[in-house]
Amino acid sequence: MREFPSTGAKLQDYEAFLAIVDTGNLTQAAARLRRSLQSISRSLSALEVQVGVVLIRRTTRVAQPTEAGLAFHRRLSVAFREIALAEAEVGDKSEMLSGTLRVAGSAYFVGHYVVPAIREFSLQHPGVKFDLRISEEFTEPVRTGVDLMIRIGHLPPSPMKSRKIASLRCVAIASTSYVVARGRPENPADLARHACIVRTSAQDARAWTFQARDGTPLRVPVQGVFEADNAYVTMRAVLAGMGIAVMPFYHAREAVETGLAEIVLDDFTLEPTTAHAIWPSGSRTPSRVRRFVDLLVQRLKKEVI
Repeated sequence: MREFPSTGAKLQDYEAFLAIVDTGNLTQAAARLRRSLQSISRSLSALEVQVGVVLIRRTTRVAQPTEAGLAFHRRLSVAFREIALAEAEVGDKSEMLSGTLRVAGSAYFVGHYVVPAIREFSLQHPGVKFDLRISEEFTEPVRTGVDLMIRIGHLPPSPMKSRKIASLRCVAIASTSYVVARGRPENPADLARHACIVRTSAQDARAWTFQARDGTPLRVPVQGVFEADNAYVTMRAVLAGMGIAVMPFYHAREAVETGLAEIVLDDFTLEPTTAHAIWPSGSRTPSRVRRFVDLLVQRLKKEVI
């Protein structure tokens, strides 16, 4: 096992410490690094003995870094980022890409649009291994240990790098059974008399803004008896006849094509939402990340999403 000459600490001990701080838990750190919990605990103990200070305060549920641990983590993160960039520089000088690309995103979008891109990329670069993490929430890649995140909708302020990979059409959708039972709204103001399904994770969850053909914006408050923070669950509620929802069309396409649901208020448009690729900021982006984002952009330009 390789050792750092100044301390004698093993590289895996440093990796374990970074993972513990990033995940906040020894068990999750072990899962991320695919090591046993006992191995992670031994690495942390060995590192603390080596540096001579307590880096992590442990409880049964949480691993909290001390002030010294936070300072050590900041410096160590920079060092490991430089190692990754050095590997990327070497890789850029060769046509053969290698390493693991850890990608996070929502299950539906990743399954339908990212996985086919992964298959194409893998055929071009068989030395790259993919590790997918299904996640709905926006978190910074550095803290979750991923190289690339795919996020739908508004991006909060962040030092991370990002690139738009797709523009997503949004629609108002209802099940065919709901339309038969409750009628079809003719204009956005009619939504006041309808049950609306609120997707709380959307940017304007409780006020939907439509645009008339003449460009006039029409912002209407909405309410109903069902709310969810997940687009898939929201679509299931639509199919159950619980009301009208607004969402990216790709969630509803299959239901519309099979006649289970239909677009309402189609004389009005909703502002499209966007899909972004997000990755850690730094002086240099690893080539496998950069090239995979390029492929996503190229593929999704051809898709009607």
